[in-house]
Amino acid sequence: MNRHLLASLLWREWRHHPWRHGVALLAVALGVALAYSVHLINTSALSEFSAAVRAANGEPDLTIRGQREGFDDALFDRVATDAAVELASPVVEFETYATAADGRRVALRIVGLDVLRIAPVAATLLPRPADDSRPMAGLDPSLVFLNSAARQQTGAADGAVLALQSGTAWQRFEVAGSVAAGGLAMAVMDVAAAQTRFGYDGRLTRIDLRLAPGTDRAALVARLALPAGVEAVAPGEAEQRISNLSRAYRVNLTVLALVALFVGAFLVFSVVSLSVAQRTPSFALLGVLGLTAGERRGLVLAECAVLGAAGSAAGLVMGAGMAVLALRWMSGDLGGGYFPGIAPTVRFGIGGALAFLALGTVSALIGGWWPAKQAERLAPAMALKGLGAPHQPAPPALPGLLLLAAGVALAFAPPIAGLPLAAYVAVAALLFGGVALVPAVVHALLGGIATPRSALALLALQRARFQRATATAAVSGVVASLALSVALTVMVASFRDGVSQWLDSMLPADLYARSAATGGTTDQAWLPPDFLAAAASAPGVARVSATRHRALQMAEGRPAVTLMARPVADAAGELPLVGPALPPRPGETGVWVSEAMVDLYGARVGGTLELPLAGGTTVHVLGVWRDYSRQFGSLVMDAADYRRLTGDERVNDLALWLAPGAEIAAVQTRLRALLPDPAMLEFAATGELRVMSLRIFDRSFAVTYYLQAVAIGIGLVGIAASLSAQVLARRKEFGLLAHLGLTRGQVIAIVAGEGAAWLAAGVVVGLALGLAVSAVLVFVVNPQSFHWTMELVVPTARLAALAAAVFAAGIATAAFSARSAAGRSAVMSVKEDW
Repeated sequence: MNRHLLASLLWREWRHHPWRHGVALLAVALGVALAYSVHLINTSALSEFSAAVRAANGEPDLTIRGQREGFDDALFDRVATDAAVELASPVVEFETYATAADGRRVALRIVGLDVLRIAPVAATLLPRPADDSRPMAGLDPSLVFLNSAARQQTGAADGAVLALQSGTAWQRFEVAGSVAAGGLAMAVMDVAAAQTRFGYDGRLTRIDLRLAPGTDRAALVARLALPAGVEAVAPGEAEQRISNLSRAYRVNLTVLALVALFVGAFLVFSVVSLSVAQRTPSFALLGVLGLTAGERRGLVLAECAVLGAAGSAAGLVMGAGMAVLALRWMSGDLGGGYFPGIAPTVRFGIGGALAFLALGTVSALIGGWWPAKQAERLAPAMALKGLGAPHQPAPPALPGLLLLAAGVALAFAPPIAGLPLAAYVAVAALLFGGVALVPAVVHALLGGIATPRSALALLALQRARFQRATATAAVSGVVASLALSVALTVMVASFRDGVSQWLDSMLPADLYARSAATGGTTDQAWLPPDFLAAAASAPGVARVSATRHRALQMAEGRPAVTLMARPVADAAGELPLVGPALPPRPGETGVWVSEAMVDLYGARVGGTLELPLAGGTTVHVLGVWRDYSRQFGSLVMDAADYRRLTGDERVNDLALWLAPGAEIAAVQTRLRALLPDPAMLEFAATGELRVMSLRIFDRSFAVTYYLQAVAIGIGLVGIAASLSAQVLARRKEFGLLAHLGLTRGQVIAIVAGEGAAWLAAGVVVGLALGLAVSAVLVFVVNPQSFHWTMELVVPTARLAALAAAVFAAGIATAAFSARSAAGRSAVMSVKEDW
C-alpha cells in the first residue's frame, strides 16, 4: 500500500474521531505508565539499596562472614597469615540505636574497623577527621565518624556527643569527622572500641580479604577449614541476597501492574471494532477500487501500531512522573518493607523504556487483530448494500476447552526459579479459554429458553441465537474484567480473613512492649532478666511472657531466618498450627517452624534441622505454623531450651496480661520507670496492633481496588463500542424494521434484549473464571511466591452485588448504544435500495 495513502487514511480517521481513539490511547498509556512506574521504582530502590550494601561492605575479593553474634577473632590470625591472602581487614558490624538531637531513638549501623587496613578494600569507610591535627583519630576508641545519612537523622555535628545503645546502657562517643560512604545511616569507629563497648569481646563479624593474583578461592576456603556458622562469601553475593529478598514481591507487583495493560488491550479491541464497523462502506469502496483484503487488514493493524506506540510513549512519560512522586512519598519502601531507610532517585535505562514501548505497542496490535481480520473478511458487495456481515457459524468449543485444560494443568506446575511463572501462564490460559467459550455458553443458556410469544422478545432471542458468534466480541471485555475483579476480590478477602485470624492467635495478651523495632537491633537493644522479674511484680500486671528474637543465617544467598525463643506450654493453643504436631520428647530440643521453612529448608514434621547455634545444633521439628509477617522463614523454640543451648538470657519483647481494673497508661509508666531511659521501651495495646496491622494490609492492597474499577470501566466501554459497531453494521436492518412499524423504543428494546442475553452468558463465565483464577492465586501464586497458605473465602454477597451491577450497567450501556441507530430516519437508512 502506498505510504502517502496510508498516512492520509490514518489522519482522516483520527481527525474525524479524536475522542474515540484518544480513549484507546489513554488506556494503553495508563497501562504502560503503571507498569513502567513499578519497574522504575523497583530498579531504582534495588539499585540504591545495593549501593548502600556495597558502601558498607566495600569491594573485597572474598569475605569471611559469621552469624550476627560473630565468631572467635583467633580465626583472623589464621586467615591473615595464609600465603594467598595479601590483606585481611577485621570488621565488627551491627545495628543499634542512637539518641537524636530531639531525643528520639534512631536506628544506626555501626562498623568497627581497623583504620590501618580498611583503605584497600573499602576506601569509602576510611574516617576523615574534622580536625586535620588529628590524622590518627580513627584509632581513638572514644570517637565516631558519621556518614551524611547519619548526620541528617541524628542531627549530630562535629564535636557533639553521640549516645549509642548497648543493652540498657548508653555508650557515649564524640563525633570527630565523617566517612564518604552513602546509603543507610552509618557510624564508623575503631574495631577495638566496637568489641569492648558493645559486647563483642574477642569476636568479629566478618573479615574482608584482598587475595593474591591467581588465587584458587575454593582451595583457600578448604584450607581455612572455617568453623560452623562461618562462611566465605564471594563479591556481589550480599547484593544478590538483597535482590532475592524482594524478588517475589517485585515480580508480583509488576504482574499486577500489567493487568491494566491487559484490560487496555480489550478497550483497543472495542474501539477499533467500532471504527471498522463505521468505516465498512469506505472499506468496501476501497475494495472495489482495488484495495486487497490483506491490505485492509494491514491498514487496521497499522492504525493499532500507531495508537499503541503513541500511547506507550505517553505512558513512559506518565510512568516516569509517577515513579518520581512514588519514590518521594514512599522513600523506595514499595509498601512491602523491603528497602527501609533509603530515599532513592529514579534511575532511567534505555532498555527498560524500549521494552515497555514495545509491550504497549504489541498489546494494541493484539487488541486490534480481530477487527483487522473482520476488515479482511469483509464482502464489499454486501457491505455497500449495508446488509452487514453474512452469518458465521459459532466458533468450536474445543480451543476454549483445551485452553482451560492447559490452565488447570499449569496451575499444578512447580515454581520456576522460585517464582510462580507457570501459574501466571495458567491464569492467562483460563481467561482466554473462558472468553473463547462465550458462544457455547450463550448457546447453552438460550437453548433452554422457550419460544416467547412477544414479537420483540422473539426477535431479540432469535438474533442473539443466530449471531452468538459475535458474542465473544461483544462481551469479551466484560468477561475478562469481571473475572479479574472477582479473582482479586476473593484473593484479598481470603488474605484479609487469614491475617485477621492469625492476629487473633498471635495477640492473646492485653499489652505488648518491645525494646527493638527492627530485627537488626535486637542484639543491642534488649532487656535483662532482672527487668522481666521486676515487670512481673509491677502493680497492675497479672502475667508476663518474654520473647527473644534472633536472626540466623541458614544458607548462602538467602535472607536470614528469625528465631523466636519464648515459653511454649501448649503449642496447639498458642500457635496457629497447620496440621497435626508432635509432643516434645524428653532429652530432645524441639522447634515449631513456619511454612516457609518447609518450602525453603525441607523442615517437615518429624524431621530434623541443623541450626547455627552454639557451634551447630540439631533440633527436631515438632510442628508447622502459619506466619504472615516473615516471608523467608521463622521458628519458635521454647525459651528454656534456648537458654540451655546458648546461655543467652536477654529478651526483646514482652506480652503482658493486666490485672482486672488496671489502667494501661499507668502500667506503661511503671515499666518505663524500671529502665535508665524510658525511651528504651515501646508499647502497643492489642487493639492498636490489630488496627495498625489491618490498616497496613488495606493500604498494601489498595491498588487492587483501582485495578478492579479500571477493569470494569473498560469492560463496559468495550460492550458499548462492540454493540455500537453491530448497530452501525445493521443500520438498514433497523431501517426496515422501522418501515414495518417498530417504534424507536422497540428497536432499543431489541438491542437491549440481545445484549442482556450475551451479558448473562458473560457474567456467568466471568464469575466462574474469576473463582477459578482466585483459586490459582490463593492456592498456587501465594504459596509459591511468599511461602504461606490461607483458606479460600468467597464473599458471596459482595460478588453477587458486583455481578448484578455489571449486568445492569451492561444492559443500560446496550440500550444507550442503540439510541443512535433507533433515532435515524427510516427513509435515510434504506434510501440506497430505492
